Amino acid sequence: MPTVQSSTNEVSASLLASVNGAQNTESDNIDDAQDRFMTLLVTQMRNQDPLNPMDNAQVTSQLAQLSTVTGINKMNSTLESFMANLQSSQSLQMSNLIGHDVLVEGNELSFDGTGGYFGVELPTSTDDLTITINDAAGNQIRQLTFGNQSDGILPISWDGYSDNGEQVAEGNYTFSVSANVSGEPVDATALSLTRVNSISTSGAGIKLHLNNADAVTSNDLKQIF
Repeated sequence: MPTVQSSTNEVSASLLASVNGAQNTESDNIDDAQDRFMTLLVTQMRNQDPLNPMDNAQVTSQLAQLSTVTGINKMNSTLESFMANLQSSQSLQMSNLIGHDVLVEGNELSFDGTGGYFGVELPTSTDDLTITINDAAGNQIRQLTFGNQSDGILPISWDGYSDNGEQVAEGNYTFSVSANVSGEPVDATALSLTRVNSISTSGAGIKLHLNNADAVTSNDLKQIF
């Protein structure tokens, strides 16, 4: 009488592990996973105990799991391709910003001898807005006062003159913002004007590298000129 290898009526755990493990190995693809599954399944069926055969329901369950794993792998592959194409398209669009001036959060102000430009973001309308410009040592150079202002982005230009009427030297300055509504302070945001020098892409997304050495995303841009 020929020898029959002993087997339980359960599909081998190595069968499922082989298929599920394939989705985490970059060198394996979907076809390889299917081929390995069918090879293992046929081999196991050939060597099963004829007196204690595999349960049809368990085989069907294994096939269903293979279909699920295959579907997930295909979906992941499609999503990866879509994300790569999307990032490439976004990079192309963002490259159009190179050389443009933008307003981003910050309190730096550069005076080039003809004018200094910056901005303020107001969360609500105000009836008292004050801008204080300071030199590198923190000394007050100029104070600008404004009346009623609507909420939103407010671009501001400075003529480069100090409070005593003298034109200041070219260079870098800082400024602070004070806004009030009926005597109550408003949380206004100072905005610096800088230029987009270049862009870069990485796993973290697309970054815009600015003239002030900062790197920001498109969501950080308040206004583009």
